[in-house]
Amino acid sequence: MKLAVIPARGGSKRIPRKNIKLFSGKSMIAWSIAAALKSDCFDRVIVSTDDEEIAEVARRHGAEVPFVRPAALSGDHTSTIPVIRHAIEYMSEKGQKPHQVCCIYATAPFISAADICRGLAVLESTACDYAFSTTSYAFPIQRAIRINEQGKVGMFLPEYANTRSQDLEEAYHDAAQFYWGRAEAWTSEKAIFGANSVSVHIPRYRVQDIDTVEDWVMAEYLFCAMSLERENAHNLPNRNKNDI
Repeated sequence: MKLAVIPARGGSKRIPRKNIKLFSGKSMIAWSIAAALKSDCFDRVIVSTDDEEIAEVARRHGAEVPFVRPAALSGDHTSTIPVIRHAIEYMSEKGQKPHQVCCIYATAPFISAADICRGLAVLESTACDYAFSTTSYAFPIQRAIRINEQGKVGMFLPEYANTRSQDLEEAYHDAAQFYWGRAEAWTSEKAIFGANSVSVHIPRYRVQDIDTVEDWVMAEYLFCAMSLERENAHNLPNRNKNDI
């Protein structure tokens, strides 16, 4: 069985009720649920939550909420892997043992069904434990600077002070959208960012981690711009050679 698990606890602090706050007219979690359902990759799409309001919103948008997440797995310091492990073990106890499991974050409005499908294809075509979304840094990390309490700066890696940007190795980071994994990798709590994981690259313009109010505003601006571009492309008249 292929299982999608969308973790969505109720106790977000920096952006209260973040998982169900309206984003471009829909509850934030609705975008992740819609992408999971549209991908047609999954036998079940479930939401793991400790919050009844989130559960109701999730059901309204087509996801299942087969259990209430235990309080021990709903704290500020709970990491992703134990939450997914709990969902796998719960489903297995109910006679529906998952083999391939995708964790989809509830705050990923730019996630696409096509990218979820690409992730599954990578997982199935390799011997990897995980296949997860990544994107590139916009600026060379080797040229990063720190600022001390007096406002003075220093390079983290001063040996690269005179190296041209184009000569530096490109670096990537977690795009915080989805993590396909084999059930045994999740349940044995193997590290996602390990040597047996494979990247599924997402372009930077479709990635925005949303942890702060500033992140949220940036994401809404980007989302509106992308929606306008799609609308304009759809409304372009058909042209032939005589129009040029």
